[in-house]
Amino acid sequence: MKIVQAKKIGSNSWEYISTKKKLNKPLVLVFASRLLLESKEVLKDIRNEFPYEYLVFGSTAGEILGEFVYDDSIVVTAIEFNKSSFIIKTGNIFNFNKDAKALGKSIVKELPKENLKHVFTLSEGSFVNGSALIEGLETTFEENKISMTGGMCGDGAAFEKTLTSYKEDPKEGEVVLIGFYGESLEISYASVGGWNTFGPERIITKSKGNVLYEIDNKPALDLYSKYLGDKAAELPQSSLYYPLNLTLTGKTKPVVRTVLSINKDDSSMTLAGNMPKDSKVQLMMSTVDNIANGAYDAANLAMEGRNKKPQLALLVSCIGRKIVMDQRVEEEIEEVMDIVGNKTSIVGFYSYGEMAPFHGERQCELHNQTMTLTLISE
Repeated sequence: MKIVQAKKIGSNSWEYISTKKKLNKPLVLVFASRLLLESKEVLKDIRNEFPYEYLVFGSTAGEILGEFVYDDSIVVTAIEFNKSSFIIKTGNIFNFNKDAKALGKSIVKELPKENLKHVFTLSEGSFVNGSALIEGLETTFEENKISMTGGMCGDGAAFEKTLTSYKEDPKEGEVVLIGFYGESLEISYASVGGWNTFGPERIITKSKGNVLYEIDNKPALDLYSKYLGDKAAELPQSSLYYPLNLTLTGKTKPVVRTVLSINKDDSSMTLAGNMPKDSKVQLMMSTVDNIANGAYDAANLAMEGRNKKPQLALLVSCIGRKIVMDQRVEEEIEEVMDIVGNKTSIVGFYSYGEMAPFHGERQCELHNQTMTLTLISE
């Protein structure tokens, strides 16, 4: 595996953090702020600097390259596989009447399953129901043979719109699947948060998909705003400090959900994934140290049982973690690097949702407020 990494900040020239060299048909991952990806001039510059065919674009809530976190930048990682291969397929939610499960079913059917080892999903992040998308994507996966990780694109703290694409100019509503193929591939993953619950555990009494209407028979937004106090005026951004711990009926392992948008007319909240009726919810909060420790734990779990040191680490961390950590945000990247090693190429982004199985499992779940790692070597 050969990897070339570079970044561009503002009007500065491209800066390479690895040796600049020509690659043979690489997978090129481009993570950048949404405003930059809307610029034709910026896109032309990227394509001139990386004149390859297989370019995948994704907007972010912060860019990760090496041990650093950037804002309003472009980070690029180009990967040439020696023995393995990849196939990329896309679909758009607008072509499926915003039905994320149907979209997932449709795209994944286009991926050849023979020798498919792992799928990395890059999704629109502002209105796609991430858990429904995952449910659709996993419909054709053979049990215990194909794993999946990924993330939902971001838009800083603006929550206006997100963009992603493959080959084409980035656009709204797009979902990109990268299928990795080959027996020589070793791929491991983990996802850990570091958040703690507080307050009473409550019951969802009315919901539809990822729209939450009532908790304990009271308007969801009213009850949530009561806990937030003065911060309620800053919703949905302020919800990143206080996500919801969700325990599905019949499940023992909870997932975390953050608010994507609110509707004051009916006092509802739209979250990144499904909020089924009769599930239990509880507020959460965290500290900088706990979040950094979560990243450390995620890296340890991802390294568990590996035969080879990872050559590439794909990091998807939540915007809520970035906001809480503020100027100390790079500490969670440093925790990861301490475990995976400084010879591992690190790239990633801050997201509106993370996709990964629980530790020791294959079935993918939608998470919020986690550090999710995908470690790759061949």
